[in-house]
Amino acid sequence: MLIAGNKSVLLSAIEAEAAKRTESYVLAPISNRFSGAEPQPSPKSVEPEIRGSPLEPRPDEDSQTRILDWNPGSPISARTLVLAAENRLGHINDAILVCSPPQVRRDAANLNFADVEMLVNDHIKGWFFLVKELTVVFKAKGEGTLSLVYPDIHEAAGEDETPDFLGHSALAVFRSLTRNLLSAAFSEPFLTLGFTGSETSDNAGFAAFIFKQLEEKNRRGNGKLHKYGKLGFFK
Repeated sequence: MLIAGNKSVLLSAIEAEAAKRTESYVLAPISNRFSGAEPQPSPKSVEPEIRGSPLEPRPDEDSQTRILDWNPGSPISARTLVLAAENRLGHINDAILVCSPPQVRRDAANLNFADVEMLVNDHIKGWFFLVKELTVVFKAKGEGTLSLVYPDIHEAAGEDETPDFLGHSALAVFRSLTRNLLSAAFSEPFLTLGFTGSETSDNAGFAAFIFKQLEEKNRRGNGKLHKYGKLGFFK
């Protein structure tokens, strides 16, 4: 299993669930590199800065977890990431992509050019490049499960706060990508599942719900957006 996503509480919850349910997996986190960014929660076993080639073992890896470095804005890096995951695991049957971008409160009229580049490269282009590489692998095998996960956030800024402009932009693009992939799911030999959750305080429950659907491998769920809602109701 390959798990890729923004360093966040949600990614940590999904990794923790993977550790309980799978023998081994690889993790490819995306750091928050926006200017003025506050330190972000790190996923289990992930240090603040990921260094080294994805093809070289990290000294702090255990036998279950493999942490892979990648540059989301590079199509070559996306291909190398998938190859490295296959080398580590032998094959990839499941891929979980987790878009939970950091909140970046910036005034659109005074954006830092470097932050715009970071938004496009790390939080938009990377998903398209990685999806392309994973679908190539799954099509060649004739099977696999691609899961796309994002929180359902409708958070308004406070009276004296600047709205979260960049984070919401990244999330909107990922949501559109998910819907496009789900609409094409029935013409593909692999499964494509979407997951969104409105209970941002129950990331552990959301993660457990995701893995419950994955373990069932039910083709009736193919092409659907599965919603984890209030009070634990699954839709």
